[in-house]
Amino acid sequence: MSVNKQLNMQISNEEEILAPLRKLNLLDDFLFDVATVDLETCKIILELSLGIHIKKLSWREGQKVVHNLPGYRGIRMDFYAVAEDGTVFDVEMQKRNEGNIPKRTRFYQALVDSPMLKSGERGFDNLRPTVIIVICGFDLYGYGKYRYTFENRCLEDLSLPLGDECKKVILNTKGNNKDEVESNLVDFLNYIENSEDESIPECCDERLKNLHNKIRQIKSSVQIGVEYMKMEERDRLIREEAMQQGLAQGQSQGETRMAKLVLELTQKQRFSDLERATLDEEYRRKLFKEFGL
Repeated sequence: MSVNKQLNMQISNEEEILAPLRKLNLLDDFLFDVATVDLETCKIILELSLGIHIKKLSWREGQKVVHNLPGYRGIRMDFYAVAEDGTVFDVEMQKRNEGNIPKRTRFYQALVDSPMLKSGERGFDNLRPTVIIVICGFDLYGYGKYRYTFENRCLEDLSLPLGDECKKVILNTKGNNKDEVESNLVDFLNYIENSEDESIPECCDERLKNLHNKIRQIKSSVQIGVEYMKMEERDRLIREEAMQQGLAQGQSQGETRMAKLVLELTQKQRFSDLERATLDEEYRRKLFKEFGL
């Protein structure tokens, strides 16, 4: 085989590997998890999400697990980072609305705080400022805001904060209030939803350009492409196995249900109903309802 032919086959295989990876956006868990392994990427995401500058992130941890008491639910955070000034950040990516995000942030806040104080520790001064950020691919509240920021305040005087140093920020890639927020946030959220070259405006923030360069490097990595294909294959096999188990369980339950109906009709000598039930699905459902099956 000629060298050119071998090279063409290699390129073809690489394209097959990289094609699914290149279709991913930062809204997708796999790309977000891979990207936020890099501390600088985490810093960029935090700064653009909040419209702030962070001097330095002292450390980060991806997929951080915080355990609760035995028998109670823990949490797994997408990425957890601590700034040099001690502020704790938890960032979650949510492509679809699958649950009660406000109460989820309440629960996360409780478990993020709990490891900060040691058993028997007096006072609460060692509780650090915390910010929980949820980046959503949908408008959770329906007001068209790119950013919804929440903190505890006095209802009698909204200028008076509680002072617990807790903040929750819900970002919305579907926002439409460009005139009310910084253009950096709009560009960033557009890029989150469509992580391609065309989503990078020529005059956008340098941090976003830097983020895009990092994403391009990830999307051109054959090794990462292979890992993504392996993950997709594992997920496919798990789904197929679950489907097969569900079908088998459903078939078993259906057979048990029918057997009980046959027994009920036989005991009551309703043989004409039994014969009709075997042929008429609608009538069979009616009998199931009659006997509470």
